[in-house]
Amino acid sequence: MYQYNNADHQLVAERVEQFSSQVQRRLNNELSEDEFKPLRLMNGLYLQLHAYMLRVAIPYGTLSSDQLRKLAVIAKRYDRGYGHFTTRQNIQFNWLELEDVPNVLAELTGVEMHAIQTSGNCIRNVTADPLAGVAADEIEDARVFAEIVRQWSTLHPEFSFLPRKFKIAVSAAENDRALLRSHDIALRLHHNDAGEAGFEVMAGGGQGRTPVLATTLREFLPQAGLLSYLEAVLRVYNQLGRRDNLYKARIKILVMEMGDPAFAAKVEEEWARIKDGALFLPEADIARIKADFAPPIYEGLDDTDPALVADLAKNQGFARWVRSNIDIHKQPGYGIATISLKSPNGIPGDVTAEQMEIIASIADQFSFGEIRVTQKQNLVLPNVRKCDLYAVWLKLDKMDLATANAGLLTDIVACPGLDFCNLANARSIPLAQRLSSRFRDLEEQHDIGKITLNISGCINACAQHHTANIGILGVDKKGTEHYQITLGGRADGGDAIGTIVGPAFPAEEVDGAVDIIISVYLNLRQDGETFIATVDRLGLEPFKEELYALA
Repeated sequence: MYQYNNADHQLVAERVEQFSSQVQRRLNNELSEDEFKPLRLMNGLYLQLHAYMLRVAIPYGTLSSDQLRKLAVIAKRYDRGYGHFTTRQNIQFNWLELEDVPNVLAELTGVEMHAIQTSGNCIRNVTADPLAGVAADEIEDARVFAEIVRQWSTLHPEFSFLPRKFKIAVSAAENDRALLRSHDIALRLHHNDAGEAGFEVMAGGGQGRTPVLATTLREFLPQAGLLSYLEAVLRVYNQLGRRDNLYKARIKILVMEMGDPAFAAKVEEEWARIKDGALFLPEADIARIKADFAPPIYEGLDDTDPALVADLAKNQGFARWVRSNIDIHKQPGYGIATISLKSPNGIPGDVTAEQMEIIASIADQFSFGEIRVTQKQNLVLPNVRKCDLYAVWLKLDKMDLATANAGLLTDIVACPGLDFCNLANARSIPLAQRLSSRFRDLEEQHDIGKITLNISGCINACAQHHTANIGILGVDKKGTEHYQITLGGRADGGDAIGTIVGPAFPAEEVDGAVDIIISVYLNLRQDGETFIATVDRLGLEPFKEELYALA
């Protein structure tokens, strides 16, 4: 993984020192909360319902075991013993005392971590395919280019006060695991007809109150033009994006108002002016960053391991976990193991300090000391020998980390909702827990098959419910918590925004509504048909009929 250079260390240390002074001024009442707010947001610090929350960046979702151990220390020393992994590959600490925040940031610098640009109207933490570098379906390691974008965008003087927050995602895989078209800019690395590697550039995606899928600006951008093209897109947005209305300030609104061709033409005009200048990206610079992401030294192993075959035969629980939580590795004899943070006993995305410490130790022993954070609020051990999978499963199982539900119904994505967030209209966590309990039978989940269910507590859609197969949105209806349900969303390359079905249900009826949706699917599916395939084939009417009958 990328290692900080002297400039990185100096930048982060100076930011911590500056913010420490600002915190002290707030504690001394030399700054009002209104005066302090823009300063804390620039450092990833939010004031939520009950306490300050710090959002720590995990660029492109890559963590070392030492970094995870430090996060465990922070959780124990300064928080309530846990952290919350988000859909943006960050971690949040929800119960910090303001006077402790400078100490937390200082501790993070020791493991090359920070909270810079995890909030505010700037370019946020750059995300990527969580399986980058190990996935069998990729053409290159997307993290190389995510890191290049991170370096370009960090404290960029021209883009520190954009009309609104700005999110960039990068992938180099056939299968989209980075939710590309939900981003302000998405970069998909692929080969052109000449066999050259470059980017499809998409722009104008986003969820929230106006869910939009990004459209393609350029089918193929040479790698050397990456930074200059991004600069051109951001300049057009920064100059023309609306600043008079918070709800119409995202780039998606600008693209819709201008129209795709006009926006793309404006970007191309700006790019033509700057592409051969200082932002031209030489191959030598790409190679330098690539060196930081060199793969570990793998053993030469057979892809079929006799010990694994025997372990699968003797333990049904382990076999179920391998079936759902292990992905194909590009290196024979290795697997990619998803650690589900969706136990029926837990909260989606939450992990205790003790669990972090165990995962860090497992990563050291079995996965070259590396962990990934996924957009699904899970963790991944990217490099596990197949012969070690059983030992890994046993260790995870002891810590309630071996739930075999990756990609299944209870692999629920949920925002903190009204339990923490002062923007929320409804609670997400209790609903996620009830649904996890209702569908906790793993045999039933495996029979239902691949499906996504996301719960957002408000229209900001932090849990990305619009692109879930089943999306649930908390709404305020005459002072009571209700939930809208959408069906048909997807973020798997055949992207679609879900459509609202049925009325808004009170909290106590949502479990039953989801039960009805699943029952309709099971009754009407054809052999081997997934939930989303059934919805695509039949449309929404069979589901609407049953849901309105419930109401």
